[in-house]
Amino acid sequence: MPHTTNNRMELFAVISGLGALKESCQVTVFSDSTYVVDAFNKHWVDNWQKNGWKTADKKPVENQDLWRLLMLTMRKHQVKYEKVPGHADHAENNRCDELAKAAIQTLLAQNNPAASVPVAEKPASDDAKAAGETKQGDQ
Repeated sequence: MPHTTNNRMELFAVISGLGALKESCQVTVFSDSTYVVDAFNKHWVDNWQKNGWKTADKKPVENQDLWRLLMLTMRKHQVKYEKVPGHADHAENNRCDELAKAAIQTLLAQNNPAASVPVAEKPASDDAKAAGETKQGDQ
C-alpha cells in the first residue's frame, strides 16, 4: 500500500486476517493498535456510523474506506478486540512482527534483489563500484 500510514496498515492487517477465514467463526483480534481496538471497545465505530461517518467534532472520519471495508468483513464473524502491549514481548504480537518483517523481505527480494539486503550489510565494494559507475556515466 504505497502512500499509507501506520493506522491504515493496522486496519488492513485486520481486514486481511478476517478475510482469510473460510467460514463464519468467533474471532478475537489481538492488536497493539489502540486506534483499532478502541474504535470497537469504546464504540467509536458505532458513533461514527450513527453520525454519518463524522467524528464528535463533525469532521469526516479518517480512513473511512478501510473502516467500512472492515465492517463488511466482520459481518459473518463474531469479533472481539483485545489490546496487547506493543514491543512488550507478547508471543502473538512478536510472531506477527516476525511474519511482517519476513513478508517485507520477500517482497523486496521479488521486486529488487539488491534491496533485500539491508544497506548496513552491503559490502563497501558494492557501494564504491556503483558510485564509480555513476561518475563514469556522468563524464
